[in-house]
Amino acid sequence: MPAPMSNPVFAPFSLAGRAFALVDGRALFWPAQGALIVADLHLEKGSHFARRGQMVPPWDSADTLARLGRILRATGAARVYCLGDSFHDDGGPDRLEAGALAALGALGRAAAFVWITGNHDSGMGGTAARLGGALCEEAVLGGMMLRHQALPGERAAEISGHFHPRHTVRPRGRRIARPCVVASDNRLIMPAFGTFTGGMEAGDAAIVSALQPAEGIDALVPAGERLARFGLWRAGG
Repeated sequence: MPAPMSNPVFAPFSLAGRAFALVDGRALFWPAQGALIVADLHLEKGSHFARRGQMVPPWDSADTLARLGRILRATGAARVYCLGDSFHDDGGPDRLEAGALAALGALGRAAAFVWITGNHDSGMGGTAARLGGALCEEAVLGGMMLRHQALPGERAAEISGHFHPRHTVRPRGRRIARPCVVASDNRLIMPAFGTFTGGMEAGDAAIVSALQPAEGIDALVPAGERLARFGLWRAGG
């Protein structure tokens, strides 16, 4: 069963002249817009693998939705933007068990949901109408583009997901990897929010190239109520 959870931790920061807070290291709260932004929930990933003979604990959707609900209540956000890959595959919505389906329904009554499609759930079709909310390929909020995958060469302000970035440090010979935000001066790649999600190293060439052009690219790693900044790439460096 999912473990009990403590109160959410808010780490404020700014990007492109806008004030945000990273909540519990995986969700982005935008107070000025009353919006909560999450990426890559990958709901029903556990059942996807179970159907292929890989027996994994079946609590991933329940845990992901419980964490999302706790953060939604703490922020009081009126809108939730899900930046694609909300389900692990197009059949995921049909596999939601009754408890998870009820939890998702409760979230939809508490806030307006915008489901942005990703590469895993591009065929969601009528899912938004059935689960509640609007379905789109991308959206604009407060002058920032919201999409699943960063668009190389984009110069406008942008928030995306897709890569599941994490940053690894090795203090005293130990290896510690944490989900993180990857940011340039006006563009940001979100960490994956889902319970059963791996990660790509924040400095991977695929992530760095996705945020070009840029003067610099950093990993923002949660450290309590602040974000530790690690330089990943600098122009001319």
